[in-house]
Amino acid sequence: MTTVVPPFDDAARQRAIESLGILDSPRDERIDRVTRIAQEMFGVPMVSVTLLDRDRQWRKSEIGLGGREAPREDAFCDFTVREGRTVVIPDASEDERWAGNPFVEGDPHLRFYAGHPLEAGGGERIGTLCLLDTQPRVLDEREEDLLRELAGWVQSEILRQNELDDAVALQGTLRPRSAPELPGYEVAAVTVAAGQISGDLYDWYPVDGGVRFTLADVMGKGLGAALLAAGLRASLRTLPDRDLLEAVREADRLLDADVSDLGTFATAFHAELDASTGRLRFVDAGHSLGYILRADDTWEHLVSTGMPLGMGFADVRTAAHTEIRPGDIFMVCSDGLLDVLDMADPLGHVRRVLRERGVQGALDEAARLARGATATDDVTVMVVARTDDAPQEGTE
Repeated sequence: MTTVVPPFDDAARQRAIESLGILDSPRDERIDRVTRIAQEMFGVPMVSVTLLDRDRQWRKSEIGLGGREAPREDAFCDFTVREGRTVVIPDASEDERWAGNPFVEGDPHLRFYAGHPLEAGGGERIGTLCLLDTQPRVLDEREEDLLRELAGWVQSEILRQNELDDAVALQGTLRPRSAPELPGYEVAAVTVAAGQISGDLYDWYPVDGGVRFTLADVMGKGLGAALLAAGLRASLRTLPDRDLLEAVREADRLLDADVSDLGTFATAFHAELDASTGRLRFVDAGHSLGYILRADDTWEHLVSTGMPLGMGFADVRTAAHTEIRPGDIFMVCSDGLLDVLDMADPLGHVRRVLRERGVQGALDEAARLARGATATDDVTVMVVARTDDAPQEGTE
C-alpha cells in the first residue's frame, strides 16, 4: 500500500513550532543522548536534531556542526520536511539536484545526508533528525529503519508531557515496600511524580548472592504508561533465574509485541549486584544515567549506546560490568533529576549532597527539589552505597 503524504503547510508548521516554545531553548540531555547514540551507531561525524523556523534551521542538538543555526534556504532538512519521508543522499556531489548546493560546494562540504521528519502533535512537520558526512556512504534497509526509530524517539522527547488520570493506585503497586537487606550495603530509592501518575518505575528483588534491580522510564502518559510499566516490571520479575542479558531480551520481545503499534517504548537500566565481590553486571537500554561516585570523589559514567525497550532491537543487546568497591556509591536516576540539579555542575551538586547528607539525606533532598517549583518531570533516584564491612566471598 502506498503511503499518502499530506501536503506541506509552512504556516501550520510555523504555528506548531512556536506553540511548542522550543526554539532557542537550552540544550536538553534527553535529546543530546539520542544524538550521541546516533553518532555511535552510524559512525558519522555530524548528527543534528534540526527544527525549522521562518528563515533559519535551528539545532536543538548537534554534534560536529559547530553551531546551532544556519540558513534555511537550500537546506537538506527543509527538503526532507517538505517531502515528509526519509531522505537519503549517498553522494550529494554526484546528484544533479544537490551538486551546486552551498552546503556541498562550501563549508561543511557535505557528501552524505540522511534525515527523517519530526512531527508536532497535530502532524505538522517541524524538523528532522539527520546524519551527515563529508564522505559518500549508503544506508541499508535496517539502518534506515533505525534512523526512523531514533527520529521517533526524538519526537517523543519533544512532545513528552504528563497527564493526570485514574492510574494512581496502579502506580503505587509498582513500588517495592522496603529496601533489600544486604549486609555491607545501603540500598535506597525515591520517586516523585510530576503529577498524580509517573512514567518512572524502580524495582528490586533478591537473587542468589545478591540483588537485581531496575530503573525504567516509560515514554507516554496516564493509564497507558502505568500499564506498560506494570507489564515491564512483571516480565523482569518472572525471569529472576534467567541470565541477566537474556532476561532483558525476553522482556524486550514481550514489550515490543505488545506496544509496537503504539509508538511508545521505555528506557531502562537493569542490573545484578554480587554482594560478596561488588561486581555489578548491567544492561542499559537507552537510559545512560548510571554513575558510580568512587571513594576518591571521581565519577564513573556507565556509558551505553543500547536502544530503548520496545523498539525491536532485543537480539542486539549487550551486557557490561563494573565493580562497586568499599566507599563507592552507585546511583541511577531518571532524566527528571536533571531538571532540578545545578545546571552548571550537576554531578558536582550530587557529590556535595551525598557527601554532606549521606544516602538517605541525599534522597530526601532530591524529593524536596522534585516537589519544588523547578520540577517539570518525574524524578526517580536509586542509590547503592558500599561500606567497608561488606562480607567477602568465602567468609562467614
